[in-house]
Amino acid sequence: MKKEDLRIVFMGTPEFAVETLDALVSNDYNVVAVVTQPDKPVGRHGSVLQPSAVKQYAVAHGLPVLQPEKMKDESFVSQLKAFDANLQVVVAFRMLPEVVWAMPEYGTFNVHAALLPQYRGAAPINWAVINGETQTGVTTFFLDHDIDTGRVIMQLPFDIHDDYNVENVYDGLMHLGAEICLKTLERIVEADGHPASMPQEEMIATGYQLKAAPKIFKDTCRIDFNQSAKKVYDFVRGLSPYPGSWTMLRTAEGKESVLKVYATRKTDKDIASAAGSLVVDGRRLLAVCGDGKAVELVEVQMAGKKRMAASDFLNGMKTLDSCKLV
Repeated sequence: MKKEDLRIVFMGTPEFAVETLDALVSNDYNVVAVVTQPDKPVGRHGSVLQPSAVKQYAVAHGLPVLQPEKMKDESFVSQLKAFDANLQVVVAFRMLPEVVWAMPEYGTFNVHAALLPQYRGAAPINWAVINGETQTGVTTFFLDHDIDTGRVIMQLPFDIHDDYNVENVYDGLMHLGAEICLKTLERIVEADGHPASMPQEEMIATGYQLKAAPKIFKDTCRIDFNQSAKKVYDFVRGLSPYPGSWTMLRTAEGKESVLKVYATRKTDKDIASAAGSLVVDGRRLLAVCGDGKAVELVEVQMAGKKRMAASDFLNGMKTLDSCKLV
């Protein structure tokens, strides 16, 4: 098979997927169509429709765009078939029905932002950082009936440094995702459309603990200061800058306000106070954790206020001696 024999439909929505789509276009792969989410209503009244990052790229490069509301819609399936693609590439999209993923001759492969079978699910980058992993990566695998369980084609690792937050890992995996996609396409071409792949069941060793990556909701993002300082530190960076972790700041009078926490710093402080207690140490704002150690709050945001350095937050507070994070 030659590279020119591939007729690819690309499926994706956010900026993360654009990097891979651009790699395909820049390397002269034949992208016959792009499938992305419908335009999203934005603005106060939802009167403005915002196209996805993938759609904006596709339109700018003259690529046909399909935006189905439902993936099983007969008219969409007919339109998709008409492009006569023999391969589909999926990056950061939605769950596909069998009528879609089984359509091309050479199948459909997904670029997943984790080292499968670990971190199957919607938020693999967040959960890898939250769990304090020192390494993650990207995986290409063929789609099948269950989410993120298909046969693995390739994997590339990525080191998570201790000071990385989700944005750092997201950017790294975005570029690595484009790289692994190109390498996977090379394997597909070399193997005449049928590259070697491994069932994930064979990758799961006895005693191997699988870690999931479920979708993140508001309640997921609440900080539990009863956890150790290390876990609190990892939790905050695993949700920064988006969607952002939060806690409640409670005064001695019982008044509570939402406090978002975007960055913390490890300290060597052992403080004999209850978890959630706040301690002002010079120009530093420390929060006591469940193991008696403290993390320094570095960047915060009170409800209705701008995001700011904790030192500026201290300037605006009359007293924090009687406040607690709950």
